[in-house]
Amino acid sequence: MPEKLSRSSVGDACGFGSCVPVLIFKNPSYCTITRYTQRRQSGHAQYLPGSQGFKFSQLFRLGPPMSFLLHQSRFFTTVNHLRDLPATPQPEIAFGGRSNAGKSTAINVLCNQKRLAFASKTPGRTQHINYFAVGPEAAPVGYLVDLPGYGYAEVPGAAKEHWQRLLSTYLQSRAQLRGMILMMDSRRPLTDLDRIMIDWFAPTGKPIHALLTKCDKLTRQEMTNALRATKKSFAEYRDAGYRGELTVQLFSALKRTGLDEAHELIESWLMPEEAGENAQEDAAG
Repeated sequence: MPEKLSRSSVGDACGFGSCVPVLIFKNPSYCTITRYTQRRQSGHAQYLPGSQGFKFSQLFRLGPPMSFLLHQSRFFTTVNHLRDLPATPQPEIAFGGRSNAGKSTAINVLCNQKRLAFASKTPGRTQHINYFAVGPEAAPVGYLVDLPGYGYAEVPGAAKEHWQRLLSTYLQSRAQLRGMILMMDSRRPLTDLDRIMIDWFAPTGKPIHALLTKCDKLTRQEMTNALRATKKSFAEYRDAGYRGELTVQLFSALKRTGLDEAHELIESWLMPEEAGENAQEDAAG
């Protein structure tokens, strides 16, 4: 039986801390590191007795596991006019949805922060685009873009026209945009305003992933029905010629339902090369 190393010492050596579940066994020449996230990830490292500690091979990816990438998020900037959009080349993922669909709460839970995205005391009053940088502060890998909530508060006509022009133009013309996360209350998905968002985005041919939020308020059968109905509607969009990928899942910020699934998809959009490597490794393993 190979010697089992302590989780704390190895976690610290690997750079992802003692709190991450890690199992390691070693013999005099190598050790196998198994790190458990949603997907099990394994790699090998040479163990050098004495002063050198661990020397990792290229087979093992250093740094935090993919499921923690969004936890490295922070506020970047606020935009109220198209001319103020940042000249950043990194990929962007838009988060859109009705003002009462739980968008800010979902962003905060996904990023493991309490007050990253703010919900206005009067839903629908926030009419700006908020950028959150993801990844190391010195070299972010992308941005989460929190779009103004729509369809709840009554706002003056001029402000509403400005918001609609800002939102639709951003969705249709922003080259850095990789896809949209569309938040919809699972109790009433695909409202007329949700469909307007899809129609605005459709010409880009980019993917939409819907989060059916607040699913903890539904029974199990109601969850199944909501998911089935949304998938059916998305199939109708595809039949009508929508070119982008349309996917949907259940989500609850309160119960943390669907958190890992959402993490994996969002991070695959931000880092498609990394996602492709993971898929190849899974197929080979």
